[in-house]
Amino acid sequence: MNTPAPACACGIVLVLLSLLTGPQTTTAQKNDIDIYSLIVDSKVSSRFAHTVITSRVVNRADTMQEATFQMELPKKAFITNFSMIIDGVTYPGNIKEKAAAQQQYSEAVARGESAGLVKATGRKMEQFQVSVSVAPAAKVTFELVYEELLKRHLGLYELLLKVRPQQLVKHLQMDIHIFEPQGISFLETESTFLTNELADALTVSQNKTKAHIRFKPTLSQQQKSPEQQDTVVDGNFIIRYDVNRTLSGGSIQIENGYFVHYFAPEGLPTIPKNVIFVIDKSGSMQGKKIQQTREALIKILDDLSPKDQFNLVSFSGEATQWMPSLMPASAENVEKARSYASGIWAQGGTNINGAMLMAVQLLDKANQEELLPFGSVSLIILLTDGDPTVGETNPKNIQKNVQDAIDGQYSLFCLGFGFDVSYAFLEKLALDNGGLARRIYEDSDSALQLQDFYQEVANPLLTAVAFEYPSNTVEEVTQDNFQLLFKGSEMVVAGKLRDQGPDVLTAKVNGHLLMQNITFQTEAKVAEQEKEFQSPKYIFHNFMERLWAYLTIQQLLEKIVSASDAEKQALETRALGLSLNYSFVTPLTSMVITKPEGQEESQVAEKPVENENRHRDIPSGSGSADSWLANRGGFGRQGPSLESAPAGPDGVFYDMDLRITEITMTAPPPGTSPAVPAPIQAPSVILPLPGQSVDQLCVDIKHSQGPMNLLSDPDQGVEVTGQYEMEKAQFSWIEVTFKNLQLQVRASPEHVVVTRNRRNSVYKWKETLFSVMPGLKMTMDEAGLLLLSSPDRVTIGLLFWDGPGQGLRLLLRDTDRFSSHVSGTLGQFYQDLLWEPPAADDDSKRTLSVQGHDHSATRELKLDYQEKAPGTEISCWSVEL
Repeated sequence: MNTPAPACACGIVLVLLSLLTGPQTTTAQKNDIDIYSLIVDSKVSSRFAHTVITSRVVNRADTMQEATFQMELPKKAFITNFSMIIDGVTYPGNIKEKAAAQQQYSEAVARGESAGLVKATGRKMEQFQVSVSVAPAAKVTFELVYEELLKRHLGLYELLLKVRPQQLVKHLQMDIHIFEPQGISFLETESTFLTNELADALTVSQNKTKAHIRFKPTLSQQQKSPEQQDTVVDGNFIIRYDVNRTLSGGSIQIENGYFVHYFAPEGLPTIPKNVIFVIDKSGSMQGKKIQQTREALIKILDDLSPKDQFNLVSFSGEATQWMPSLMPASAENVEKARSYASGIWAQGGTNINGAMLMAVQLLDKANQEELLPFGSVSLIILLTDGDPTVGETNPKNIQKNVQDAIDGQYSLFCLGFGFDVSYAFLEKLALDNGGLARRIYEDSDSALQLQDFYQEVANPLLTAVAFEYPSNTVEEVTQDNFQLLFKGSEMVVAGKLRDQGPDVLTAKVNGHLLMQNITFQTEAKVAEQEKEFQSPKYIFHNFMERLWAYLTIQQLLEKIVSASDAEKQALETRALGLSLNYSFVTPLTSMVITKPEGQEESQVAEKPVENENRHRDIPSGSGSADSWLANRGGFGRQGPSLESAPAGPDGVFYDMDLRITEITMTAPPPGTSPAVPAPIQAPSVILPLPGQSVDQLCVDIKHSQGPMNLLSDPDQGVEVTGQYEMEKAQFSWIEVTFKNLQLQVRASPEHVVVTRNRRNSVYKWKETLFSVMPGLKMTMDEAGLLLLSSPDRVTIGLLFWDGPGQGLRLLLRDTDRFSSHVSGTLGQFYQDLLWEPPAADDDSKRTLSVQGHDHSATRELKLDYQEKAPGTEISCWSVEL
């Protein structure tokens, strides 16, 4: 905004209420507020991340301008400091009890001032924004600090930073230091804005225990093009890693009188499970929701182990069970369940109480009949998108009914689909019964979100896990008893060493594994551990004490959700005290920032929490749902009324433009037809053939039944399969499997899904991507070309082609790297090929012999899709398969 701030004779405070956070960056007015320096410094010590964002701006205009600092932060992070330095004067942030800042907050709201400093901006992020008026030629330094404990999810830790300067920055630098005493076993970087041209600005160095990732682009590297002054730096920068671990009692690390104990043993067998899927099929699930639920459920059923037992309960106004009892997850039973799941349709009300009690009764019956294997784990997974409307509708009564019925015997996991569901209700329902809640976001990948959640709980390893430490050596220990340990996760316990503690800290971890008790033991030499964390370059002071405080506060906040009214006060008092002592902005505290005198506009914010519902995503640029509809032209006040809009076959009114245009058609003279040349089409696949006099082969697939093995090269560990649709003349999906990397890339016209170690990552076409992991580089450009490459492998490309013959396409590069064992529908052309000479009377036709089979090849013009749309014409030998 370019308007000067109004004058005021009083000092003004900025109040940040209820911030729970985690990274974005600075925005500014072009040519006025210039960001001349933006530095992101993140130090990760033993999974605990301390991130500092420093932005320096100057007002280059000759009038007062508004400078805005904007960052996106992970939801699980806590802001610990924010300050502004304006003309050498520091305006610090002070953490206060929420109630202490309530008066300032209320006064600002009463004046009608904005409460939008913090808002949810996605599944994992929240946006923090502060504005301040800046005098001509004045400089401002913004500094934001936040901390978070990285949680292991499906075998990896993830540090997510969002970078959006929205202008070229003279000094732009990101430094990420990781120190893990256990040793770093895996490290990858991924970015939604990096390109091959920007790759030189990224350096990654790593040894056994340390890694340093630096991104430092020059001004020219940041430019979209020499003609454009816009920046390409806009999006996510992600580091994923894991650490070395063994079948042991875990790793104990000690720093400055505090310890943290990480426990995630390798090599344990999976415990059989008894699982009931409770699926909402009420009317609000109609359409895409129920379709995606069916899709996810069918995939999840395929992942059941033969040792598991399962059943399905679907519900609307009434609850229905698939089978009268739990069924073994045999291939036959899974196939029957798949058929049942594919026939689930949505209509009616929402009877959550009845469905949940039916699920518990199924487990109780099996337990009474001794049909639950000894040592097995029983889970109930509830998926719903709305509030209860049939039967018992009081949320508190349902919570009590379910808790009484489960009685601590089973674990309940609740998935809330979309934003109409009361997340607070589901969260308490889950936490009361040894599980957790998760929101499923309505998007094209909702089915994958459901599958990912299932993978988190699909492989229980231990039950009733308890950590033991000598009572005379430790105190103030965080949660040390856990109901379940799942594969790919990690248990974390932290505490304080007592004064005059021992030279060696010992620990036992007890748990149940299948039909036996098991005990793990470990120990740590205090002096040796303390020495590990004395490198000032990588470690920020007292990080382990802050880790302990962070973890304690998070666990207290979680306990508050399921605590009784009598217990809540004590829990809140302790969480508040820790928040204030360690300067964490949590749901119980506020940050107050004093702004310079003369700036009367106070900005206040209340942190959006996950359990707030009833808000919906409105397209950007619209102030309300009404304005959105008005702008669409069909339902606005200027357009036809809703009553006059035509209804479709499903009873939904469709937005239509009701203009009528006169069309005049002239018939050709009798006996003639218009001479319209047939458009040149893109072939199904273009194959570059190394070492041949013919360098490209255009292959058209004319016969396809079911999935095709397109390429298989066991020496390279690469396999490509696909499903070709004859009617649309395109692939409906292509799947690339790298067996040595245990990684799979599946492309469809909707999106690209990368699966590694049961973990799915979803990418939309034409959104730039640059991911480097051991053994593979993945890049996607704005044209929608995804390349999968490594120095010694064939490069495989997947493309969403929107030129003529729109659809999914496959590209191959560096085909000279195929081994002699390559095979498949397309791979056969990389074996010994024999070209017969062209016929004397027609040199546009030849015969191609491949492994004893003859194929007719015709010289034709085709559209080359290997370059961006609309493509270029090429002459190639065309073969039909």
